[in-house]
Amino acid sequence: MSFKYTPNTLKKLEQLYEEARYIIRYEKGTFNSGYCILEDKRVAVINKFLGIEGRINALIEILPTISVKEEELSTDMLKWYKQLVAQPAGNTDDNSTQTQIDI
Repeated sequence: MSFKYTPNTLKKLEQLYEEARYIIRYEKGTFNSGYCILEDKRVAVINKFLGIEGRINALIEILPTISVKEEELSTDMLKWYKQLVAQPAGNTDDNSTQTQIDI
C-alpha cells in the first residue's frame, strides 16, 4: 500500500488508534525501535524526536502487534486497517527491535 507521509496521514493513523482504544503518546526516551508498547494500559509511546515519516512508520509497525477489535472500527477505518495489516509499509528489515512492557 502506498501513501504519502503527510500530517494528514499521521492524523488518520492517530484516529485509527483512537478508535481501537489505544492512546498514543509522544515522549522523550531511548527506544531502540523508536517506540514502546504498554499492552495492559493500551498505550503506544512514540519517540517525540521522530519526524512525521518516522512516526507514521512506527505506528504502522506497531499495528499488527496490537489487538484491535474490528467491530469497534468505523467502515472507513476498518477498510484502511485491513490494507495496512495486509501489506506493511515496504520495510523488509528484520533488524528492528521492539520493546514491550507488560504492567
